[in-house]
Order: sequence, then C-alpha cells, then structure tokens
Amino acid sequence: MADLFDKDPGATPDSTAPRPLADRLRPKTLGEVIGQEQVLGPDAPLGVMLASGSLSSLVFWGPPGVGKTTIARLLADATELHFVQISAIFTGVPELRKVFEAAKHRRANGQGTLLFVDEIHRFNKAQQDGFLPHMEDGTILLVGATTENPSFELNAALLSRAQVLVLERLALADLERLAQRAEKELDRPLPLDGAAREALLEMADGDGRALLNLIEQVMAWRVTGKLDTDALTHRLMRRAAQYDKSGDGHYNLISALHKSIRGSDPDAALYWFSRMLEAGEDPRFLARRLTRMAVEDIGLADPQAQVVCIDSWQTYERLGSPEGELALANAVIYLALAPKSNAAYAAYKGARAAAKKTGSLMPPKHILNAPTRLMKDQGYGSGYAYDHDAEDAFSGQDYFPEDMGRTQFYAPVERGFERDLKKRVEYFARLRRERNG
Repeated sequence: MADLFDKDPGATPDSTAPRPLADRLRPKTLGEVIGQEQVLGPDAPLGVMLASGSLSSLVFWGPPGVGKTTIARLLADATELHFVQISAIFTGVPELRKVFEAAKHRRANGQGTLLFVDEIHRFNKAQQDGFLPHMEDGTILLVGATTENPSFELNAALLSRAQVLVLERLALADLERLAQRAEKELDRPLPLDGAAREALLEMADGDGRALLNLIEQVMAWRVTGKLDTDALTHRLMRRAAQYDKSGDGHYNLISALHKSIRGSDPDAALYWFSRMLEAGEDPRFLARRLTRMAVEDIGLADPQAQVVCIDSWQTYERLGSPEGELALANAVIYLALAPKSNAAYAAYKGARAAAKKTGSLMPPKHILNAPTRLMKDQGYGSGYAYDHDAEDAFSGQDYFPEDMGRTQFYAPVERGFERDLKKRVEYFARLRRERNG
C-alpha cells in the first residue's frame, strides 16, 4: 500500500505535468515530517540511531497516511544509502533476487542499500526468510512497512533482526499544521469557517494524505466566502473509517466493546458498538459476541442477560438493519449495567482442565446403573442413596471419581443473583459435611 507522500522513485519528473498536493508538500528532511515525535525526537529510537550513526533494520507499524514511506526515504538520504522501494503485493521471488543482486553490486562498490518493503506482511514465510541472509551480511538494511500487527504477521526470525517502531495516526493538531502548509503552498486560505475547518480535519481520520486530497478538492471549488459545516458535508463525503474485518481494527474495536461492557460503562460500550456498525461490521457478529459476553462476564449473576441477548439477536433477524440494530443496542446497555461475575466461566475452565488431567477415571460405582447381573455383582449401583428419599431431598453422597476427591470449581460472588446461589452452595456444603460426619 502506498503511504503519505509516496512517489515512484524511478519516475522522471515532468515540470509540465500537474503535481498532486501531497507530492508538492513531500518533506525534504526528517525535520519537516509532521508528527511521529515518539520515533523521530532527539531521544526517540530513530533520533538516537541517527545521532550515533548506527541505523538498524526496522519495521514501521501504523495506519495508512502517517509517513511510513516518507520516513524510510528520508532515512536513506540521511545515511547516504541507496533507496530501493518494492511492494510485497507486486513483487515475487524473481524480482527479489534481482533486488538482492543489485544490492550486492552496490555493496562491492562501497554503496549501501536501504530496501523499503511496503506491505511486508503480505510476503509468505519463505519469502520473509529470504531477507535474512542479506540482512545479516549487510547487503541490505531492511525497512518494512505494515498496517497489520507484526507479532502476528511477521516471522520471529525476521522480527529478531529488526526493531519495530509504531507510527501513530496524526492528531488534529498535526493535521492543522499540514493544512496550514497546504494553504501556504496554494497561496490562499481554505474557504471554510472554523467549524467546517475542524470538520474537514476530522474527515481525514488521522490520515495526512487523505487530508491533502480533501483540501485539493475543496480548493478546486473556487467558492466565494466561507462554507459552513453543512455546506461542506453536503459537497464532500467523509473518508471511510479505517477498518478491516479480518485485521487489527476489527479485533481492537471488539476488544474495546468487550472491556467497556465488562467495566460497566454503557456509554463507552455504545460508542464502540456504533463505531463497528459505522465501519460496516456484520450485526450478526456483534450479536454473537454480545451473547458470549453475557455468559462469560455476567453469567449467573444475572441469568436474564443471556435471554436479553438471544431475544435481541432474534429481533435483529426479524427486522434486519437498521431497525434491528436498536435491539442489539439495548442488549449492549443491559449487559454494561448488569452485575458481573465470571465465576461460572472460571468454574467451567477449571472443570475442563481437571477433566483433561484426570483422563479416564471411572465414576464411583454407587452412581452407575446396573442393568445386568454381572454389573450388579461388580457392585454397580450398590449403596446409591436416592436423594428424594433423604431429608431435604439431599443425600450428601460424593459423585467424584474415588481417586480424585471433591474439588470446588464454582465459587459464586456476592453480586446479583449469584448472591442467592452462594447461599445455596454454602447450604449444601454444610449439609454434606453433617451427613458425611
């Protein structure tokens, strides 16, 4: 994927050809880069590397339009390395071999190579492994760029040889500085009032290149006076929020929704729920995850929570979008405000772990049926106490395998309906102790 101020390095400039605003405002030095102080500042990783004259292989992880390509190109200039840019989308093994061979020739002639690989996560494991020997012998200094989490997408061997630097979406103050540079370059102010100007910055959603493209559109209108927010939004579509249903954006937002509900914050939960809907998430996925939250984080503290989720899910299936989404929103609010308990979830995990550990232990014979004479002779069913014949309909017998002993998995909390369940657990535990001496 191209990045902020990206440009084909092999292209020949044509002074007569129109140049996009993003190309005209391309920073010429690292000092001109807007934002990313956390990696470019004097005490930040790149600042320290450049000051010491020791640049290592890098992986830039961040959203589109934040300067990954620009910074890589300027790093090559600052270190006097030959800059080569490829994209994992369009580059195969034959092309990679040519790149490495050319880098070897440059190295033999005393010239180093900074190889910038855009969308590096799209290379498969074998292709990523192909970089390793050339990184180790100094043929290339690798700078990769990815919008996906490197921990999941890149080989451990490659990550061990490169430092991951996180580039962040541009803040509104950074975008304002970029807008001012654009106005200076175009020699006229944006025809927007204060609120509309802020709305324009928000439309860019932290993407510098997107902002410059929006500014270019606005400037082309040649309007007189200043447009307000309504006029701007009527003429200009908001940039779609960055969201990949199979990528980090998807998992980050569902994590935010889950933790907001777990944290009993209905307002934050509604916000993240709405963010996912606005980005085009399938409401059925949200219905499924909300039901999971009900059984995991609320459980028996409020058994009605699961019912609310199933009902809201069925309502959505009957009404569809957008009407049915309100039913899911109701479930979001209900879950956020419900008493929380993961006691049942923890009990289930504990029981599963115990079942895996204990393997094939037989149930105690007294609770086994004995449909044949042989089984009766073996003691099956012998000594079983029918609970309905016992006082309080509770015999207090042990139902665990004989070689395992009793284990308590479920420990209800003092919240919601589980407060009543806790009393029942304690009641039966007391009776069990009394009847077993």
